[in-house]
Amino acid sequence: MDNLQNKIAEDGTIHTDIVIVGAGPCGLFTVFEAGLLKMHCHLVDALGAPGGQLSEIYPKKPIYDIPGYPEILAQDLVDNLMKQIEPFQPGFTFGERAEKLEKTDAGFVLTTNRGTVIHAKVVVIAGGLGCFEPRKPNLPGLESYEDRGVDYIIKDPEKFRDKRVVIAGGGDSALDWSIYLANVAKEVTLVHRRTEFRGALESVDKVHQLAAAGKIRLVKQAQITTLQGEDHLSEVTLVSEAGEEQLKVDYFIPLFGLSPELGPIADWGLNISRNAIEVNTMDYSTNVPGIYAVGDINTYPGKLKLILCGFHEAAIMCQFAFNHVYPDKKPSFKYTTVVGVTGF
Repeated sequence: MDNLQNKIAEDGTIHTDIVIVGAGPCGLFTVFEAGLLKMHCHLVDALGAPGGQLSEIYPKKPIYDIPGYPEILAQDLVDNLMKQIEPFQPGFTFGERAEKLEKTDAGFVLTTNRGTVIHAKVVVIAGGLGCFEPRKPNLPGLESYEDRGVDYIIKDPEKFRDKRVVIAGGGDSALDWSIYLANVAKEVTLVHRRTEFRGALESVDKVHQLAAAGKIRLVKQAQITTLQGEDHLSEVTLVSEAGEEQLKVDYFIPLFGLSPELGPIADWGLNISRNAIEVNTMDYSTNVPGIYAVGDINTYPGKLKLILCGFHEAAIMCQFAFNHVYPDKKPSFKYTTVVGVTGF
């Protein structure tokens, strides 16, 4: 909390102009657009670092529809956005979920699941598809091995250096991480319950090449049925057409996708349609004055769930949020090519 602009009171509460729920690409770009209008921001995200889905799910995947970038890796886009907002010195609360929201005469009070309290005049919900929960296979005792040999998301590949890893899944994540860990882990076994993969053809070809070269073990029409180990996972049972076998492992990584849920946001009195927040496209406001929603978490007729559309929504929204932060002033729109970009 070393932000010099957002004030921290003696009781530890944070005071800012805009609290942004979600530090994905749209949340980060909101900081930039708000900063141009001299509005301070504080971001809250349940993940441990900025970037949202881009950093958490596919940091090494290329993105092709960002204007000015024929191709850019997801994590590189996040890094660029972080650099872009540096002059505006936003505050961040990571690893905490936005839990409770109260309306006050001065604006809003947001409380996280860990008790962090943030006072803001405006709330911007930029939580992507919401809170993500991994789709877990139906395995006895699975949850008892979480953080003890079972991981659903790979945050630090070095964790698996020289380890025996079993990955289960047939989508892009399972393919991509099998390819990546082939040069990190001691052993990589990819288990898929079907014969055909759902991922990119290039990745499928690469996996088959690595399997042919002995870099990974590929087992189709198979599944993991049991987990064993005392303090840490040490063995799994693999059932395939060839029969049943016991595999010595250090980590089991089931990658069956993530299920998006709105979580506590669903209880904030907002109009919800099909797990998304309804907004007015004039300003991307919700039915609650002072609360806006941008990016994949909102919905309206003709909605396209694209990062670049979220950027547009953030730019428009900030022009109207200004009226809540500075009710006695009018926003002055100026081109950055003329005035440049300066901090506070």
